[in-house]
Amino acid sequence: ASRGDNDVRRAWLWIVVVLAAVGAAGSYLQFWGDGSAAVAPYRLARVERGPLVATVRATGTLNPVNTILVGSQLSGQVVEVLADFNTPVQAGQVVARLFSDQIRSRRDAARADLDQARADLAMRRAQVERAKASLRKAEAARLDQIAQRDRALAQSADAERTLERVSDLAARQVGTPTAVEQATTQRDVMKAGVASAEAQIASNEAEIAGLRADLALAEAQIASAEAAILQREAKLRDVEIDLTRTDIRSPVDGVVVKREVELGQTVAASLSAPTLFTIAQDLRRIDIYASIDEADVGQIKPDQPVTFTVSAYPSRTFSGKVRMVRLGAETVQNVVTYTAVITVDNADLALLPGMTANVQIVTDERSDVLRVQNAALRFRPFGRAAAGRSRTDVTGDGQPGQVYVLDGNDEPKVIPVRVGITDGSTTEIVGGDLAEGVGVIVGGGPRPSTAAVSHPNASSPGAPPRGPRMF
Repeated sequence: ASRGDNDVRRAWLWIVVVLAAVGAAGSYLQFWGDGSAAVAPYRLARVERGPLVATVRATGTLNPVNTILVGSQLSGQVVEVLADFNTPVQAGQVVARLFSDQIRSRRDAARADLDQARADLAMRRAQVERAKASLRKAEAARLDQIAQRDRALAQSADAERTLERVSDLAARQVGTPTAVEQATTQRDVMKAGVASAEAQIASNEAEIAGLRADLALAEAQIASAEAAILQREAKLRDVEIDLTRTDIRSPVDGVVVKREVELGQTVAASLSAPTLFTIAQDLRRIDIYASIDEADVGQIKPDQPVTFTVSAYPSRTFSGKVRMVRLGAETVQNVVTYTAVITVDNADLALLPGMTANVQIVTDERSDVLRVQNAALRFRPFGRAAAGRSRTDVTGDGQPGQVYVLDGNDEPKVIPVRVGITDGSTTEIVGGDLAEGVGVIVGGGPRPSTAAVSHPNASSPGAPPRGPRMF
């Protein structure tokens, strides 16, 4: 019984092998027979009507809208570090301090110099007041001397008249010679008094001129003292500015994204200000710098909507808007790209600087258009001329294209069309003899015969031979 069972199983095994060989031979004859090509069904897709969104895909990097580099304008040793990575800071907040004792000493010396200059100015002003008082006194003395001279002149004139009168009397034998001599002496005394008054007036005028020169000199010294005060005030302000610069402050509200200074480090700012902190001003708004190929940059316009994803949140889609396309191009290995700046609302702070974004920029959007699958526009029948019009028969908007439909004999027939925007899988039809619901060929059809495979020149240009389908 056991031997009989084995014979039965062996017989069934041979039957299966024979059937498999027959099936393989039939398939071979069907697809690789003597020059004939078996007819395989064409795959069709319906022409549909619906919305269509054209996008440009790119990658970019997330960056803060404003990045502030905080540095030091002074050289010195860092004695305090008051901010670290991810520390929120406000405008004016101290984030680090430099050693400041030497600058404080310079400030104290500058203050002392300023106080000395102010005291010197006060002394110069007192000298001016004293010179003015002396001048006023001299001018008053001059007026008194002028009055004395005038009195002396009057007395001299009176003495002259007296002398004339006495002389006249003496000539008429009325007066005595002694009276004439006395009148003459009195006249001479009065003339001498007038001459003395004139000399005193001249001396006083010279004194007044000297006092005026002294006053002008004192006033010039006041101007010099005031200029010295301004100079020392400027020096003091300069030192005080250096002192304030020992406190490294944040210029804006933001968050520290990078710290490049350590406690005890010596900062050298002789040639350029070293960067100590990098602060992102406001991460609730963030920018994407997307690299756009030069073939697509003409489609990018400000305010176009954008969607993107990041690896950190694979199931979440973010949105934004195009803010600008920078005019400066970048060329890397002969590939020219432009940078599109995309503004994104980051209110929940989920997006972080440096993340890579996979961006889709919506360049055009249609709500109700006639559309076909892109495979229909790429399809070309193998090794036979399709019936129908050439692609140049249709004019109008859009780019030229063609699709194939089946005619009454189930043969492919070319239909010239004009195409519009595409979303990568379907394309808008803007012209041509296509209607909604029509089936267009997207694939399938006859396979190459044995002769076509053996003699590739016999096939249509660019159509590679296909192997047999075993199903």
